[in-house]
Amino acid sequence: MARSVTSRRKLINTTAAWAVGLLIFFPILWTILTSFKTEAQAIAAPPIFLGFDWTLENYSVVMERSDYGRFLWNSIIIAGGSTILGCIIAVPAAWSMAFVPSRRTKDILLWMLSTKMLPAVGVLYPIYLLFIEMGLLDSRLGLVVVLMLINLPIIVWMLYTYFKEIPVEILEAARMDGATLKEELLYVLTPMAIPGIASTLLLNFILAWNEAFWTLNLTAVNAAPLTAFIASYSSPEGLFFAKLSAASTMAIAPILILGWFSQKQLVRGLTFGAVK
Repeated sequence: MARSVTSRRKLINTTAAWAVGLLIFFPILWTILTSFKTEAQAIAAPPIFLGFDWTLENYSVVMERSDYGRFLWNSIIIAGGSTILGCIIAVPAAWSMAFVPSRRTKDILLWMLSTKMLPAVGVLYPIYLLFIEMGLLDSRLGLVVVLMLINLPIIVWMLYTYFKEIPVEILEAARMDGATLKEELLYVLTPMAIPGIASTLLLNFILAWNEAFWTLNLTAVNAAPLTAFIASYSSPEGLFFAKLSAASTMAIAPILILGWFSQKQLVRGLTFGAVK
């Protein structure tokens, strides 16, 4: 009887999980399907799910109108640069908080996370003026720094939780063997925390890739990433849903592929230390 109840509960949980997953994925699926429709079919009422004439016209129009490669390269540089720079800063910070804590360590961590709750528009004006004065407006370097700073609290917090799971005795043994601080970080701590560091880097890369507020307000042409590429297909005259869907699909495809192939590493890192 117990086995029957357990199997039934497992079936219910699995069905519910699939239902939630499909519900979350449906907007992405609908965007992809709409990208293969004509403009008339895209706004048809009632909506057409699969019974339409598939076409690649929207993709050809998007490729002719926009330099997709430039937007893609800007996104890779901005997301990758902010991720690498954030990791360089966060690893020593998380190490000091995890292995050399003070009475204010938890308070500092909570304060850092609280900054993520603040509305970004509240600091847009001063940052915009600073960028003008420093010549960083519409530059990749400026966006790399901004995206690194807004995601740094999450990077530090995640690395801190991973480092706390590493026995301090291992690091003490390395010091007794003559390891310097640099060697301790590079050759002892980092290899042990690779799953956590990898998942943190992947998550930060995804967050930076999807960031729209700062990338739209601090860029114009030269450093415009894929978020600006999508926004360029929204006009006051009206939305061309099929072409907008094609542009959106081209923008999200790289990150979807990355997430699909790295999901095992991401889950492994996010559950690092969760099971005792």
